[in-house]
Amino acid sequence: MIGVSLRNKLMNVLIYTILIMTAIFVLYPVVWVITGSMNPGDSLFSTRLIPESLSFRHYTYLFTETNYLLWYKNTFKIAFWNMIFSTFLVVTAAYAFSRFRFPGRRQGLMAMLVLQMFPGFMGMIAIYILLLQLNLLDNHWGLILVYAGGSIPFGAWLVKGYFDGLPRSLEEAAKIDGASHVTIFLKIMMPLSKPILIFIAVTNFIGPWMDFIFARLVLRSGEKKTLAVGLFEMVTGRGNSEFTTFAAGAVLVAVPITILFFMFQSQLVDGLKAGANKG
Repeated sequence: MIGVSLRNKLMNVLIYTILIMTAIFVLYPVVWVITGSMNPGDSLFSTRLIPESLSFRHYTYLFTETNYLLWYKNTFKIAFWNMIFSTFLVVTAAYAFSRFRFPGRRQGLMAMLVLQMFPGFMGMIAIYILLLQLNLLDNHWGLILVYAGGSIPFGAWLVKGYFDGLPRSLEEAAKIDGASHVTIFLKIMMPLSKPILIFIAVTNFIGPWMDFIFARLVLRSGEKKTLAVGLFEMVTGRGNSEFTTFAAGAVLVAVPITILFFMFQSQLVDGLKAGANKG
């Protein structure tokens, strides 16, 4: 009995040690960037984790001497509309694949499954040529369409798994009462799918907010830049050494995502767990 108790205590000590070490490895870079953004100089290097003197000069510089607010506005516009369009496309596609039987259904599901295996940048040349032909280069809507289309394969599979777990008896009862497919979808399926909808919406907001590769490919003019592109150009090229200003911009980039995570933390976890059900 004593041996079992001792083994349990040692196991708890080991678990807590691993968790503490993991927290340190995760939080230390975050603290380092935040304190570095308040370092009065232009260098992130410091012999101390918290500098002797802290300054908000770099934050002021971002808003007064750069186009940071414009980049923020552009990024929010792209992320918001992508969230709307992507969620609509993902949920409607998932509902169709989950509840209807039609020619090509199995092939469509397999195609979406295969598409998830390839990284998005493999199609960069094709996307560039397509947007060029559609006259959507250097256009936020071209970028939104790329993001929205790219979100369908993974999102549709995830939401389909959630829909498959909902009882069909609810829809059958609604059909007996004369409800149409649209009514069933909007008034029965959507309210029951709140966790997975929030997960898909937040995920599709965060994706464009943090993306650099496609934004760099599609957007050219200065007034169309996103946060990732604008901040990248701060620390690249000859003579660009505004690393502390870059750190300040990076801290502000993380604020909306952090707020979203804390607001919808429980729904995100529930949605991810529920979407794993392939009923």
